[in-house]
Amino acid sequence: MEFSLTSEQSMMRDSARRMVERDIQPVLDAHPPDRPLPKEALLKIYAALAGQGLTAPRLPESAGGPGMSMLSYGLMFEQLPPVIAISVLAQECTIARIFAESTPAQKERFLPELIAGKKLCCTGTTEPDIGSDPRGVKTRVVAEGDDLVINGSKMWITNASVCDLINVTCAEKQPDGRSQMRRIVVERDRSPFAAREIETLGLRQGHLGEVVFDDCRVPKANALGAAGDAARLLTLTWNGNRPLLGLAAAGMAQKAFEAAVAYAGMRTQFGKAIGGFQLIQKNLADIETAIVTSRLTCYYALDAIDRGERTNGLSAMAKRYAMAACQEAISLAMHIHGAMGIGREVGLERLYRDARMLPIPDGTNEILALIQGREITGKDAFRS
Repeated sequence: MEFSLTSEQSMMRDSARRMVERDIQPVLDAHPPDRPLPKEALLKIYAALAGQGLTAPRLPESAGGPGMSMLSYGLMFEQLPPVIAISVLAQECTIARIFAESTPAQKERFLPELIAGKKLCCTGTTEPDIGSDPRGVKTRVVAEGDDLVINGSKMWITNASVCDLINVTCAEKQPDGRSQMRRIVVERDRSPFAAREIETLGLRQGHLGEVVFDDCRVPKANALGAAGDAARLLTLTWNGNRPLLGLAAAGMAQKAFEAAVAYAGMRTQFGKAIGGFQLIQKNLADIETAIVTSRLTCYYALDAIDRGERTNGLSAMAKRYAMAACQEAISLAMHIHGAMGIGREVGLERLYRDARMLPIPDGTNEILALIQGREITGKDAFRS
């Protein structure tokens, strides 16, 4: 088993790191840290992301993507500031889902400007009382003449307030009376809908929102795939998203670790640097261990996806472990800083708030444990 990166993977990781320093962090620093970025600022960042292939990493070169492996994507994804990582994940995952379910004509209509980062998009699945069970969606779509009419709402949607296009998961009634999931692409300029920002604990420069569809009329040509395909596509993309989010947590814990090491070397108590005390060294060792084990678990899950293995349980395990380990790591880094750790000057409190946001998207820790348990036992704990 090979644990070292290839020269190409190292170059991709380092290129992403330089892009952040050159093109992304200055934009973030130029705007208030506790307010959503203006759309024009986000589009400036997306131009840089598109140049690195990060707006459509899962698409083959023939479709306008870079044909990137999931592991290579993960190496680059970890370098992104968390608020941008979450945003681009919503964008590229939507692109991947549209690509997987669309006709050639739909691909030509929807994808080029999204891949180029000139337009923003998102996926609308979660609803006010439908979170971890997408098959229970209540947003309805019905056919009326040449249009499809959507009624319902979506909640906790990344990029919702700034998107130009949203890929909406709806319930469509079948001739036999049953409901099946269906994906409908809603273009905001042609089919207006209401959206509002939701204030959150962390990732405050991002755009997490609620969307309301009130007799929203969409051309029938915007319906994707066949009724019933949406659940399968959701699962496939979630399996990739979960270790990616785990790596975002590892990247945040790495920043906290580096700050803690530096502080332990310069802060003195009882006549010597606190880095010379046994418990400080233990805390630093625990933080580093959490980061390394989280990375390796997430890399393993992404590599398994690249090898075509079934990764439902492995991806769930990777995200759940990394979330818990890296949140604790950031907390320990704050302890090492003492009172400085809870002040805003050092930035650890912001990392702590941002990290607390990550267990929610793409499966809570509890749901992920049940997914992993189902893979272990073959028995479904949350469906009869």
